Amino acid sequence: MTERERFLAFANFERVDRVPRRASFTPACRAALEQHLGQPPEQAFAMDTGGGANLRPPSDYRFPDYTVYHPGRTVGKDGFTIDGNGCGHLSHGFYHFTEYLSPLVNTDQIEEIAAYPIVDTSTWLDDQLVQACREAHAAGRHAQVFVGHMYENAWQVRGYEPFLMDLLTQPEAAELLLDKLIANNLRTAVAAARAGYDCIAAGDDVANQQTLMFSKELWQRVMKPRWANVFAAARAIKPDIHIWYHSDGNIWDILDDLVEIGVTILNPVQPECMKPQAIRQRFGKRLAFDGCVGTQTTLPFGTPEDVRRVVHELGDSLDARRGGLMLSPTHVVEPEVTPANITAFFEACDELTS
Repeated sequence: MTERERFLAFANFERVDRVPRRASFTPACRAALEQHLGQPPEQAFAMDTGGGANLRPPSDYRFPDYTVYHPGRTVGKDGFTIDGNGCGHLSHGFYHFTEYLSPLVNTDQIEEIAAYPIVDTSTWLDDQLVQACREAHAAGRHAQVFVGHMYENAWQVRGYEPFLMDLLTQPEAAELLLDKLIANNLRTAVAAARAGYDCIAAGDDVANQQTLMFSKELWQRVMKPRWANVFAAARAIKPDIHIWYHSDGNIWDILDDLVEIGVTILNPVQPECMKPQAIRQRFGKRLAFDGCVGTQTTLPFGTPEDVRRVVHELGDSLDARRGGLMLSPTHVVEPEVTPANITAFFEACDELTS
C-alpha cells in the first residue's frame, strides 16, 4: 500500500497492510534520538504523516503590530516572542515551555476586545496549499492540513480565567473573538476541500483529566455550531473529506456531538482519561482513532517491553489490522522518554501487519 492508500483504509475502517503510525518530538527529545539513531527519526522510521500547506499571505499583506500590546518588552530580548495571534511568550529556559502573556488580560471593556486585530486571511492565497496537495498525492502520501484552533487561541489572547469568565458574564465579548478566529478556520477548510485534500485537522483542548473545562451545555451552545459550520462547508465541496479533531483530556461527554457534526478521526484518545476500547464499543466504525499510546504513563515511565506490550494490546483489542487505528503518542514526545522506548514503539508497530 502507498501511505495514502493506508491512511484512507485506516480512516474508512478497511484492512491495512500495516497499522499506520507516527510521532512528533520536542527539540531536546529529537536531539537525543538523532544522536542515538545516527539519523533523523523520519529517516529511521516510516511514518504516516501525510503532507500539506496552509494559505499564505500576499506579499503586500500587513500583519497587525502586536508590540503595542506588550509595552516594555522587546522581541528577541530576554526570551520574549510574539506569536501569530499577538500572544506574548516568555521563555524561562526550561526546554520548549513558555509563559503566556495574554494581550487582553487587563481589560474588561468589550470595545477593546472587539477592536483587537486578529489576522484576517480573507485575501490570502491558496497556491502553496494546492501545490502541496498535488505533491503529496504524487508521492503517494495523503494530503492533510490543520485549519486551526478556536477556543485555545481565544483564551490565549484574552487570558485563561478572563475568557472563561467572559463566557459566563459577557458572552458577546467571548463570541466576538471566537468568530474572528473561526472565520480564518473556515477559509482554510474550504480551500483544502476545493484542492482535494483527504483530511482537514482542527481542534481545541476543552477538557482536563477528568471532565470538560466548562459545562457540556456551554460547549454545545458556543463551540459546537461554529465547528459544525466549518466541517459542513468542507463537506459541501468534498463529501468524503475526513475530519480529524484534537482535544486532550476526557471529552467523553461531547463525543456524540463531535460525531454528529462530522468528526471521523479522534485524537489523541488519552488512555489515562478515556479508554479507547470503551469508545470503540460505543461508536464502532463511526470514529477512528489517532493516538492511544500514553505520554503520561507508558512512554516516559514504562520499559521497552511495556511499550511493546501496550502497542500489541491496542492493536489486538481494537482490531487495528482492519482499520480504525493510527498509533501515535498522545502528545509530542518529551525529553524524558528514552530512545529505547521510542524505538520499541516503532518496532512493535512494525509487527502489526495483516
